[in-house]
Amino acid sequence: MPAAKTEERDDKAKDLDLMHPALALRLLAGGQQAAAKSVDEAFEPIAAAAALAAEALCAGGRLAYAGAGSSGLMAMADALELPGTYGIAKDQIVILLAGGTASLGDLAGGYEDDTELARRDVREAGISAGDCLVSVSASGSTPYALAAADEARKRGAKVVGVANNSGAPLFEAADVSILLQTPAEVVSGSTRMGAGTAQKIALNMFSTLVGIRLGHVLDGHMVNLRADNIKLRGRAVRIVSDITGVSADEAGRLVDAASGSVKLAILLGSGAKDMGQAEAALAKADQNLRKAIAIVSQT
Repeated sequence: MPAAKTEERDDKAKDLDLMHPALALRLLAGGQQAAAKSVDEAFEPIAAAAALAAEALCAGGRLAYAGAGSSGLMAMADALELPGTYGIAKDQIVILLAGGTASLGDLAGGYEDDTELARRDVREAGISAGDCLVSVSASGSTPYALAAADEARKRGAKVVGVANNSGAPLFEAADVSILLQTPAEVVSGSTRMGAGTAQKIALNMFSTLVGIRLGHVLDGHMVNLRADNIKLRGRAVRIVSDITGVSADEAGRLVDAASGSVKLAILLGSGAKDMGQAEAALAKADQNLRKAIAIVSQT
């Protein structure tokens, strides 16, 4: 039985351990750059997955990520960014990492074979119809990822499968299949390298497109960020200033008047007479800032 592509070794890696460090690094970098190119073939399924996730979140459902080992860490990293970057409520984001918090101190391999653990994690998280679960596995055959996807599907959730091997079993239970067909690894089986790099890029694109579809991005700015530290307040001021054309001082005043909400500050700077009108416009536009600006501009 031939090995899965993610278990193969790049032929150029023969004598890797004997190479000059700079040459070894050049080979490692080349492997990951080649892996990154694999994402180009997955634009359509990534867009379809983002549509499913955005639809779930917009309707009050949740976006869940499941995975084990390196793939689980990639999934978790994407999930953790969403509340701070796009202001998505924490209770709408679910992280199912095989082994839970114990895996953060010791990424033991045994958890990834535990299918009952995966099913229990999905059940205890209450994943059900109206939710969307993204299950990530480099091989596409990790038992934890497969069982999580299957349990979520049985409970009525939409399922997105992300894997690096064609024909992966993970795709069988998926509403959307994202194939990232990465080349053989420079270090055989080290899927945290090429496969992981492609997963990270694809998940970055996926979650960014989710943010765009939810109306949390305007002209390349994150307009639903949570300005809860000095750096982010400065970023919020720059965003408000750039979009509305007001001075930095005025943008800072608007951010303060809006209690740190970038969207509301922009609406105040775009013609809303007060917070009440800004909030009403945003609600009428389903939190889509571009539509809300159009509403206040017409009043």
